[in-house]
Amino acid sequence: MGSRYILILILLSLAFVAASSCVEVFAQPQSISGPVVIVDFNVPVDPGSAAFMARVVSTAQDRNAAAIVIEMNTPGGLISDMTTIINSITAANQSGIPTYTFIVPNGLGASAGSYIAMSTNRILMAPGSEIGPSTPIVVGGSDLEQNHTQAALLLYMTSLGEQWGRNTTAVYNMVQGDQAYSASEAVTFHVADGTADSLSSALSQLGLSGNQQVVLSENLYEDVISALSNAILDGILFLIGIIAIVLDVYHPTIVLTIVGVIAIIAGLIGAEIIDASMLGIVILVIAAALIVVELKLGHGFALMAGVILGAFGVFYLSFGLQYSPSPITGIVEIELGLLVVFGIIIGLYIRWVIGPLRHRSKLTGPEAMVGKTGVALTDLKPGGEVRIQGEIWRAESSSGDIQKGETVKVKTLKGLIVVVGKTEEPKQAGN
Repeated sequence: MGSRYILILILLSLAFVAASSCVEVFAQPQSISGPVVIVDFNVPVDPGSAAFMARVVSTAQDRNAAAIVIEMNTPGGLISDMTTIINSITAANQSGIPTYTFIVPNGLGASAGSYIAMSTNRILMAPGSEIGPSTPIVVGGSDLEQNHTQAALLLYMTSLGEQWGRNTTAVYNMVQGDQAYSASEAVTFHVADGTADSLSSALSQLGLSGNQQVVLSENLYEDVISALSNAILDGILFLIGIIAIVLDVYHPTIVLTIVGVIAIIAGLIGAEIIDASMLGIVILVIAAALIVVELKLGHGFALMAGVILGAFGVFYLSFGLQYSPSPITGIVEIELGLLVVFGIIIGLYIRWVIGPLRHRSKLTGPEAMVGKTGVALTDLKPGGEVRIQGEIWRAESSSGDIQKGETVKVKTLKGLIVVVGKTEEPKQAGN
């Protein structure tokens, strides 16, 4: 009886070893001799980098890659795009291609980047690098929205840590306590799996130093999408586009109008990409209307008011969006301040330079002739010629035939023809 139990234990042990071996085999790349795809992830987490990572995984699958190695240095970004990138990494693992993170010397795996790193098979960190903090921010959100988002991402982060056998308590603190870890701390607390001085050292530790390297970076399309994913830039482009068109009306060149239209379209596309706050968009539209009204008023104040209101619209574009970290920083406040200063300068330019020039033009141009008197050089029946202020003009009578030598008064202009009428004769006394 005892020998039977021993036999059963031996068989169970062998089954456990076999199962462990199978898991280990599954964790290895399908083709260890395939290329290793090196990802230059020195970018924010946004729609452009999400599209980039989707292309990375597709390329790795097409080439039967041995692994994907993310060279990370990112401050984080949009949470929605973070989850898209993690889904791409999951797809790579499911196809048998492991994904590793190497946070470069003095680099960041911060905020949304820390979640991406946590979703990979192994994390290696270089000296001077850090991972975290990972607390999400709902820009302009209520306490309830903030708490709801933070609770959801707390569970998400700890699940990612648990999936790869990392210290869930330390990972928990990254989200709940806004904790960041240096390379040595991350390894000590088992948030990261090791350190490496360079990419070549990291590849050696991963058993990939002999593999062909395929280095991928964001292409032009992805760079543009990344740039337009910045809500602050989108709002500024929209406002500058409106101002450029208004200025082109004062100084007709068509160039400013073309630039302005391109800037407006780019700003609107960017706002659509990030699903910007409707409140911010409405404020920007009202600001644009004020700027356009300047064409009618011409005193500069409407444009200044429009730009100041527009700065608030730019600020509100990010409201309700989930970020890690918050996009509203001291630099953004400086940018919006400079935008307001720019608007005030343009408004004063219209008030002090363009306004007086337009007024002087009206005083010295053809419009200034209205009301002036002259002499008919020929009979006007109804057309002919008149002399006004020493200049000879083609004329047309608006008050019947006018005899040569009669005094006439300019009523209006029709192109290069003056429309004149007889001057009123002074009334005789007693009549």
